[in-house]
Amino acid sequence: MKRRYAETESSVMKCRKEGDVVVSIFNIFNHMDTNTGVEKYLNTENAVLLDVRTKEEYEAGHIENSVNIPLQSIETASEKITDKNIPLFVYCQSGARSKKATDALKAIGYVNITNIGGISKYHGKLIKGSL
Repeated sequence: MKRRYAETESSVMKCRKEGDVVVSIFNIFNHMDTNTGVEKYLNTENAVLLDVRTKEEYEAGHIENSVNIPLQSIETASEKITDKNIPLFVYCQSGARSKKATDALKAIGYVNITNIGGISKYHGKLIKGSL
């Protein structure tokens, strides 16, 4: 099996069809649409919506009922979220920090984590200030 670097989506499909290992820029952030993610969060029992932006970004506007644990403090998540099996839906501004946060959360034992991307793509109402 060869390793191929795919530059376009069609080349990704071709590589997969041929059974090659694909390294693609399309899988860098691998998260669902933020709006779909929030909808899934709302329909998941006992789920936590986790905002990993800075406190200042959170206070400027966040998704209702989200919990703020900035990426730089993610190792303290168990102080606010004690159940490591609880469904977590993680977002940030663009999706990059939420990807780092999901990796860090997995490393400290959380098992049910979904990266829903960035709030910049969210179409719903934002709440200003802290909770």
